[in-house]
Amino acid sequence: MLETIDAILDSATSFMWGYILLFCLLGTHLYLTVVLRCPQRYILKAMRMYFRGKGNGEISHFSSLMVSLAANVGTGNIIGVAVAVSTGGPGAVFWCMLTGLLGMATRYAECLLAIRYRTRDARGNTVGGPMYALERGLGCKWLAVIFALCTALAAFGIGNLTQANAVAGVLQESALQVPAWATGGVLVLLVAGVLLAGLKGISRVCSACVPTMALVYLAACIMVLASHADCVWPALCLIVKSAFTDQAATGGFIGSTLMLALRTGVQRGLFSNEAGMGSAPIVAAPVRTPNCVQQALVASTGPFWDTVVICTLTGLTLCTALVAHPEIAAHDGTVLSFHAFSTVGDLGSALLTASLAAFVISTLLGWSYFGERALEYLGGRRLITPYRVLWVVAVYVGCTIPKSTIVWNFSDLVNALMALPNLICIVALTPVLVAESRKYLWSGKLDETDPTINQ
Repeated sequence: MLETIDAILDSATSFMWGYILLFCLLGTHLYLTVVLRCPQRYILKAMRMYFRGKGNGEISHFSSLMVSLAANVGTGNIIGVAVAVSTGGPGAVFWCMLTGLLGMATRYAECLLAIRYRTRDARGNTVGGPMYALERGLGCKWLAVIFALCTALAAFGIGNLTQANAVAGVLQESALQVPAWATGGVLVLLVAGVLLAGLKGISRVCSACVPTMALVYLAACIMVLASHADCVWPALCLIVKSAFTDQAATGGFIGSTLMLALRTGVQRGLFSNEAGMGSAPIVAAPVRTPNCVQQALVASTGPFWDTVVICTLTGLTLCTALVAHPEIAAHDGTVLSFHAFSTVGDLGSALLTASLAAFVISTLLGWSYFGERALEYLGGRRLITPYRVLWVVAVYVGCTIPKSTIVWNFSDLVNALMALPNLICIVALTPVLVAESRKYLWSGKLDETDPTINQ
């Protein structure tokens, strides 16, 4: 039965992630980079605004970014990159990084629209996201419903099942040999406890957890790279070369084609930073900001940290370990990271395990909020409590389900279904994006207040 489900999901995923969707995503990234005059060039200005912001709203710029990164930085940055390397070869790392760099423009655009068309719910809380932009900006209620439904489903894939499944597998492979049921039990207790506190509780946990876990993971990667310093440059050259040529199987690497490297890298890049999917705008909407452009700029740095920095560092670390130790089998991406970090001993494995566990917990929290807002849009707050119960149950199921390819294929499929309505919204509302950027960004008036978004 599981084999049949897996085969169906794999076929559907391959169809959705064919040339059309890849070109739509990269095309949108490139289109917005040009039309919006390369918003990536304002990255330093955006970073300086992390702790600024005024106006009505529920959370700060920094808290919103941390919740977004908490949802983005997860198994996609570790296991996902390893799967990309094992499937598409070293060249996939280059395309993954490029997807993150170009995706900054799309993240800027989708978050700008989320704040431009945000509103208040029945309890007076500020809410927004692509579903509201589709309904209030584009006038397409039916497309907004499709997006919200796909978001609720995607939350269980990219934000729940894959995360729990990956961390359970790594903990079983580690020296601790933690049973999957034990991992599931601990995760259930931790996630359920934080969910009771709502958005502010989630933002507090993520604001403390994300910078810490990033530093721990950075230390682990540096340890591997320093231990194999003479292999870093050859690995970097191999990544760039493999991105533009077909690669034969050598050492621990399997062979791959240029198109396979491109497809796998872009696919895993989106899985990691979610630029164009429409998830990050949901948590960008309730931010205290004087205008929609200021928060959009801050949000645009998310793909940079998530993909350009963390995913690229992961890919370089994995490739360096494989160059230094050709005996490492690269065919199984789900355990490749564990074997690569094990090349520096138990400390490397321990740091990887701790990082992955922290990444998973933060992703589970961030995506639970995305799913809640999508369901609230569809049916009101009466759906929130049943959703939270189902979310916690899914965490345990994700830890104990035996076939991980099922949840990865499911996640890739619903990611594609979620991205399409959001991309349509962004492209159709390009005049709004240009007008807002001209008024606040290009004119240098980032601190000017727009009263229409703070009512």
